[in-house]
Amino acid sequence: MSIKIEGLKFKYKNSVKDVIKDFSMEISNGEIISIFGESGSGKSTALRIICGLEVPSAGSIKIDDKIIVDNNNFTLPENRQMGMVFQDYALFPHMTIEKNIKFGLKHMNSKEKDNRLKEVLELVDLKGFEKRYPHELSGGQQQRIALARALAPKPDLLLLDEPFSNLDSDLQERIRKELESIIRKANITSIFVTHDKEDSKAIADRVVILKEGEIVNIGKPKDIF
Repeated sequence: MSIKIEGLKFKYKNSVKDVIKDFSMEISNGEIISIFGESGSGKSTALRIICGLEVPSAGSIKIDDKIIVDNNNFTLPENRQMGMVFQDYALFPHMTIEKNIKFGLKHMNSKEKDNRLKEVLELVDLKGFEKRYPHELSGGQQQRIALARALAPKPDLLLLDEPFSNLDSDLQERIRKELESIIRKANITSIFVTHDKEDSKAIADRVVILKEGEIVNIGKPKDIF
């Protein structure tokens, strides 16, 4: 699955200037892209536009030549076939891990849901955690469950917002490697935003440097940093 983004612009209501300015890039099938920038650079806003939580004032997004958004079209977030892992993981605290993961599988029957639950828990190496609750898990385990839930509906694109910011520094290096391994095994095109260059260096195939809403550089981590 490939993505083509052309000329995205966006500004918030009552804002004078654009938060995102002429954001354009192409992403190949299975590629892991990092959008890197300091706080306020617009990186999380770019992610929200891609997943449909914000509507751009100009520009277009195509997935495999299908228009997701442009001046005349807007596909609702729930119809974009994208999985999202939020900064705080957004797991439902009152639901077991099983119910959290099955929550987005409304199009599957009971047997299909059970099979998919087993598949994603094996993928994130948390088999046997089905009946536990989020508060019973460590930060790293919660992150992997959030990832399993995002991957369960078999999305075309995986989006992650600051995936390591809530982890202790001693956990980050190990979790980075785990996350990359899971994404590679799933063979899913992914975009994650971060303000930490070590995240980009550890996981990304390419890095997009964003400054004040504008792309100032795109390249391989070893070349960029």
